[in-house]
Amino acid sequence: MTAEPTRWATHLYDAYVFDMDGTIYLGDHLLPGARRLIEELRERNIPVRFLTNNPTKDLHQYADKLTALGLPTPVEDIVGTVATTTSWLLEHKPGQVVFAIAEEPLIAAFERAGIPMSDDPEKIDVVVASYDRTFDYRKLQIAFDAIWFHRRATLVGTNPDRFCPFPGGKGQPDCAAVVAAIEACTNTKAEIVLGKPNAEMARVALAGLDLELKDCLMVGDRLMTDIQLAVNAGMASAMPLTGESTLDEAMARPEESRPTYVVDRIDHLLPSQVWEERGWALE
Repeated sequence: MTAEPTRWATHLYDAYVFDMDGTIYLGDHLLPGARRLIEELRERNIPVRFLTNNPTKDLHQYADKLTALGLPTPVEDIVGTVATTTSWLLEHKPGQVVFAIAEEPLIAAFERAGIPMSDDPEKIDVVVASYDRTFDYRKLQIAFDAIWFHRRATLVGTNPDRFCPFPGGKGQPDCAAVVAAIEACTNTKAEIVLGKPNAEMARVALAGLDLELKDCLMVGDRLMTDIQLAVNAGMASAMPLTGESTLDEAMARPEESRPTYVVDRIDHLLPSQVWEERGWALE
């Protein structure tokens, strides 16, 4: 890697995985260059996927939002921690009984997948902790009994986010707060925390495409989730300067953890030869 990440992509990748808020859109507006980039990739039949760490929203809400912003998107192209956690449980904990500290989208996904669930601590094998605005002492007690008193359950987190940001600088405690509460009283650690930056999310997003992760590009505005996901998965990465993290913060990281590209506009991820082919003015 050069001393400073290049602000233009050097070539096209086999697939592109995008964060959304701060990368594709900000609030209710597409960010500059987002439409041009996504439309060009789709015209070239290059797979595009979108990621979210929010387990409380139905993925149709994200598909509807992208579509309303002028980027028609099938729900199948959006991957969240709900799908990642479900996939991980089916692979690594088949048949085990789950206690889900979670909201309806995650619980419904477990039901559809046939994952057995219970709130009886004597039957629980896995406590899944998530962003749950109904989290209370009863749920904490069940998790405590299953993990500490009965010594039978392990703890899994759906995502590492400490808080969920709201417009106006506000926010709510997220999954990491629930995980921390359970870890504190049980004197244990989560077996795994899924979602970005866990590489499992990239594998789920690109499943079925028969592509190598090293030939795919992860694009997002957050160093600790989006860019670290790329590092963990062995992917190339790009950080647009339209969201949370800054160029100075990127350059302060160890060289192996820096984004491959830092771009002023997201359509700078199209190499200059594409701009020349299209007759676009380089911006």
